[in-house]
Amino acid sequence: MAKSATTSSSQSPEASKTPEAPAILKGAPVLRVLGTSVTLLDCIRDQARKDLGIDIRFEVLDGVEAQTRGVLSPESFDIYDQWFHNVDFIWPASAVQPIDIKRITHWEEINSLPKTGRITLHAPLGDGCKPVDRLYVQPDGNFGPRPTGKITMLPVSHNADSFGYRRDLLPADLIAEEESWGWLVDERCCGLVGLQSDCAIGALDAALAVEAKGLAKFKDIGNLSIEEIDQLIECLIKLKRKNHFRSFWSDHSAAVEQMKQGAVGIESLWSPALIELKAQQLDLRMAAPREGYRAWYGGMSISRCATGRVLDAAYDYMNWWLSGWPGSMIARQGYYISNPQRSRPLMSKAEWDYWYDGKAASEDLPGVAGGKPVIRQGEVREGGSYIQRMSQVAVWNSVMDEHNYLVRRWHDFMSA
Repeated sequence: MAKSATTSSSQSPEASKTPEAPAILKGAPVLRVLGTSVTLLDCIRDQARKDLGIDIRFEVLDGVEAQTRGVLSPESFDIYDQWFHNVDFIWPASAVQPIDIKRITHWEEINSLPKTGRITLHAPLGDGCKPVDRLYVQPDGNFGPRPTGKITMLPVSHNADSFGYRRDLLPADLIAEEESWGWLVDERCCGLVGLQSDCAIGALDAALAVEAKGLAKFKDIGNLSIEEIDQLIECLIKLKRKNHFRSFWSDHSAAVEQMKQGAVGIESLWSPALIELKAQQLDLRMAAPREGYRAWYGGMSISRCATGRVLDAAYDYMNWWLSGWPGSMIARQGYYISNPQRSRPLMSKAEWDYWYDGKAASEDLPGVAGGKPVIRQGEVREGGSYIQRMSQVAVWNSVMDEHNYLVRRWHDFMSA
């Protein structure tokens, strides 16, 4: 794995001059942020530009494309905004540099989940790529869980994911049962199922489903052996040849469209897609599976090529993300921030009660873009409060030891 790189930078004479109006200075540094639609929202970019006086440019790709760019072209971005399991790719490739936690203004406010693996002392750790295991840069330059003064990625947004389903499209006897990942492979849903196409995520959803249905038993769902991968893929191919799966999606906008049109009745679903669909007033629910959630943790890494004023701007941008407003904004699409108490004063009591405390909405709640409410008065978030949901993690998004083999076998499934 990569050795540590020096991250210190001295402010240039130009940067120390008295700023002139307007806020975005002539010759202000350009900060290029590479990531996905999960967090690279127009409203985030516009507010950050306004608050920081930095020319911020987003490049939004799907998950696999962003990961590939992150590994192969660190000169093409300054901030890499994706997920902690991607550290397994970008760190060994020396694509990013260590982050100095002394330069992270609110580091001490970040809660225990990414630092220890648990949101509470007795919560289960969950299988897969736990953020803490790849958070800290170790003295030998590898990553690991032992705290040091350097980190690989700044913990920011996160959530507990499952699947969504339209109650008007699924059999009544199925939706009368306790929610389970097994529904994704239940024969009663044949022809109605959508899956996420990225094998690092879709395969986990499928493995949770196959095990929940009793079709296989895995030692560690987040790190399948070659034999277990073969077992999983053979189950999925059999189902696919029966036309069980209707579609596969790589971007949440595609998931929205196929659910909206009724092309699928049940599918892997991310929170922004759920919020968009709720605005359509569909008879839709996000499951709280009895087996637990597939969780993810997003963060930001700094390109190894970032130096000088651009490096300073990268730290300013990351600190801005922990300043309160971004966390309050992403809450409206169902995401959590790593230091939620700083965002709480910027949310209405009704918003905090619904998104974080698991209480019924005391009034209609807006989405990220405002406009029509996305949450109606009286609704309760599936799975309960922040503590409850993040205490029920079955597996974290993962890069398995046999990732390359999984990719090949996943391709066999997709092309079957």
